[in-house]
Amino acid sequence: MDLFADLLKLVIPAGLVLYGMYVTVKLLLEREAEKQRVDLKNRYASELTPLRLQAYERMALFLERITPSNLLLRLSGEATVALEFQQLLLRDIREEYNHNVSQQIYMSQAVWEAVQSAMNEVVVLINEAAGEVAPDAPALDLSKRIFEKVIQKNVAPTANGLKAVKDEVQSVFL
Repeated sequence: MDLFADLLKLVIPAGLVLYGMYVTVKLLLEREAEKQRVDLKNRYASELTPLRLQAYERMALFLERITPSNLLLRLSGEATVALEFQQLLLRDIREEYNHNVSQQIYMSQAVWEAVQSAMNEVVVLINEAAGEVAPDAPALDLSKRIFEKVIQKNVAPTANGLKAVKDEVQSVFL
């Protein structure tokens, strides 16, 4: 019995010390793992931030390029009849969109949808104006009709998309 009591006197403190060491080592390892996760996240964020900003810049440029006034000025003189000019405008918008479509991974779904909506509004505006002009009319007539439609709406069809891009940049980066 005396041997059993002496054994308990040794085993119980040793067990408590062992348990204390286990808890201490576990906490140290968890802290180190968390520190590594935070470091990795910060490193990714520092690499991703410039890419995200570039994506927002490209979307702003895309929206500016497809704004009817800029689009018409840039492509004027490249087509002689309304139908040809309509096709040229739509092709240019499609090419601009396809060139920038990958940027959607860097922005929220709401902003991407606002960009797509703005593009679709421009396409609809061009198609509506083309429907009101004879296909063989001069391209200048289509340009005038598009400008008239923009003036009637009193706001550029890309304005909401551009505002969504700017607002998200402000909320995320500033």
